[in-house]
Amino acid sequence: MKRKLVPMDRSHLPQVLAIERACFSKPWSEQTFADELYNDAVSLVVAEGEDGAVLGYGEVSVVLDEGCLEKIAVAEDSRRQGVAEEILGAFLRFGEAHLAFLTLEVRASNAPAIALYEKMGFKTVGRRKNYYADLHEDAILMTVEFDRIGTV
Repeated sequence: MKRKLVPMDRSHLPQVLAIERACFSKPWSEQTFADELYNDAVSLVVAEGEDGAVLGYGEVSVVLDEGCLEKIAVAEDSRRQGVAEEILGAFLRFGEAHLAFLTLEVRASNAPAIALYEKMGFKTVGRRKNYYADLHEDAILMTVEFDRIGTV
């Protein structure tokens, strides 16, 4: 199936919110996403199928030369098809060009996500105890650093 990455806009929100509710125990509201669409420090992308359906989405926030992967989520019927890897790859290419590092937090039990992050070059750098308090679960902190030698 062909797909493309495009900037998220308001027309994507109904499908994004459905994926959000299916993937996260504390889903973001429509207003939160709408606010993020107009935040200059944030990049929101969606992976669209040929028919325009949202297959997945991701968000990176940036402060100076530091990036944080805030979210990445894929619709259940589109998982294990490279959607998350494609979204993450776009964020990593951005990071290589503009950032010193990209960091993220992931549930300790989310083995598929951790495996993908490791495959894409992220290293475990720490742990936040009971970060997901409602789930009584730790967050694993992961970071990938970019070679910024000779840049200002």
